[in-house]
Amino acid sequence: MTLSLILPIYNEIKNLQKGVLDKIINYAKNDKQIKEILVVDDGSSDESVKIIEAEYAGKYPKLRLIKKEHSGKAHTVIAGIKAAKSDYVLFSDIDLATPIEEIDKLVKCLPDYQVVIGSRSSRREGAPIFRKIMALGMIVVRSYFIGLKNIHDTQCGFKLFEKKAALRIIDNLRVFKKAKTIKGSSVSAGFDLEFLYIAQQLGYRIKEIPVVWRHVETKNVNFVKDSLESIRDILKIKWFTLLKRYDF
Repeated sequence: MTLSLILPIYNEIKNLQKGVLDKIINYAKNDKQIKEILVVDDGSSDESVKIIEAEYAGKYPKLRLIKKEHSGKAHTVIAGIKAAKSDYVLFSDIDLATPIEEIDKLVKCLPDYQVVIGSRSSRREGAPIFRKIMALGMIVVRSYFIGLKNIHDTQCGFKLFEKKAALRIIDNLRVFKKAKTIKGSSVSAGFDLEFLYIAQQLGYRIKEIPVVWRHVETKNVNFVKDSLESIRDILKIKWFTLLKRYDF
């Protein structure tokens, strides 16, 4: 079994200065299953790419930098999955709110499950109240409109997929079918929902695993904007389902 680790980034200079990429690289050095680290840049406007090119690219055999136009986290993850050269792909938020060592918990579920997702504590320790409200609202809305009642935490940025299954799911995406150039940050919360909804409808085995999680403050999350985008995407998923646009 081989594993590609995908790190979507957008203006992550503060996290890079904290040494998060060093932690990931050091972990990957000692894990023979990890074939590559794909740092996928979503058109960063800060110095993130320059730092990676100067300090990491070419110095670590497993690390590969992929640059793309800014179109949001969803299409950044999709680009990483398509570029991966391994049997399995795992994407992680680069802030390491979930420590990289938690990979072991997810890998243990292979090959019995095609989709393995990290799950944060229901308390979400350290998270501000508005983030907890947003999470609760997401659960209520998604349960009513598209189901996914058996999955507690759809939004944790720590997920593992069989690549073959992931590509089939991507082919069935409708809300996130085409990438569009955007302005500002976009966490694309609806992507996780559409991805897991399709995975469930296609009959893939999904496993939710509790992982360590610590709140890390980030400027890339906007409470009002992200909540409205998520509700819009959920309604689109429901609409496409009613129109039978999905191939299942």
